[in-house]
Amino acid sequence: MTFDIIIIGGGVVGASIAYFLTKNAASDLKVAVVEKDSSYQYGSTARSAGGIRHQFSTPENIRISQFGTEFLRNITEHLSTDGTKVDVSYNEGGYLFLASNQNIPILYNNNTIQRRENVDVALMDPDDLSRAFPWMNVGDLAGGSLGLSGEGWLDAYGLNQAFRKKAIQQGATFLKEEALSLEMDGIKVTAINLSESGTVKAGTFINAAGARADEVAKWAGIDLDVRSRKRYVYSFSCRTEIPDCPLTVDPSGVYFRPEGHQFISGCSPEADNDPDCTDFEVDYGWFEEHIWPVLANRVPAFEAIKMENAWAGHYAYNLLDQNVVLGPHPEVTNFVFANGFSGHGLQQAPAVGRAISELVLDGKYSTLDLNVFNFERMLTGKAVKEINVV
Repeated sequence: MTFDIIIIGGGVVGASIAYFLTKNAASDLKVAVVEKDSSYQYGSTARSAGGIRHQFSTPENIRISQFGTEFLRNITEHLSTDGTKVDVSYNEGGYLFLASNQNIPILYNNNTIQRRENVDVALMDPDDLSRAFPWMNVGDLAGGSLGLSGEGWLDAYGLNQAFRKKAIQQGATFLKEEALSLEMDGIKVTAINLSESGTVKAGTFINAAGARADEVAKWAGIDLDVRSRKRYVYSFSCRTEIPDCPLTVDPSGVYFRPEGHQFISGCSPEADNDPDCTDFEVDYGWFEEHIWPVLANRVPAFEAIKMENAWAGHYAYNLLDQNVVLGPHPEVTNFVFANGFSGHGLQQAPAVGRAISELVLDGKYSTLDLNVFNFERMLTGKAVKEINVV
């Protein structure tokens, strides 16, 4: 069995790449996606919080998400397979970043960059916050930044499946089996060894393996500083109505947003308490100790909440700068990377799928110039740092 292009990983990023390759290439291009989890329930995509935002400090990240928003607004036009509506429950509920006194300069500096990039965002002082969100305690806040349009959340699993179905309709092959190793001829990848199909050859290989990206890179003798880091998402209910609630990010880093009649919440741990991890066990004590006190302080009604559910997922965490690694390896040039999203893979999947298809088919970016995220920076240590409010 031989293909022109093999994508390792069938999560939302791999499926998006397959969609754009089969959409933009000649009809005889043979594209395969290797994904062992046929249910797609244990990858990073299905277990994410499903957010998309434009409030970044790096222009390229902003532009990536702006394309993602436009793609989602017109998703039926792009991904319908039979003319019926594609529904991924996209809700432009907005992101609200809250800031303490010490982080106000960052908030304002980021706002300058965002406005330059035509982000629809508003700065708010404590009085503005109190009027807009009367359910919120603003006594310890210095301000906030609210996305007025283009930001929100969606059904991550639904988007993954929509990309997959459309890619298959356009000619992509999805192989439900495990990738075991790569075969090399000098500095060129020539084949992949699969659990059922054995050795499968191709001309180009794309690493979209999410939290397993570093393992796949090692098969080609390449060190990739991307690691699997566990994140918890907690679902809870509140008897008091919290109207017009955006996805709110507290200065502590704790976030919460509505999910139907309930809410979800989580928080990334400090760097010294964030080991490499691949299991799915949930620490309920983390919620009791680190999250609930913050929620109760920010929203007094959250003092009386009921835990409904919780789950764990994984970030493909880029140790250098928590930004995506895109493009071919500088030496193993037929091995292309789309890894290290550090929690932003879902929102960046549409633009990254398009970008990787351009690199593979045309040898260069023809829409968004994303060279700033190239693999070379992983070798030189030239980080692309995102300046966060929290």
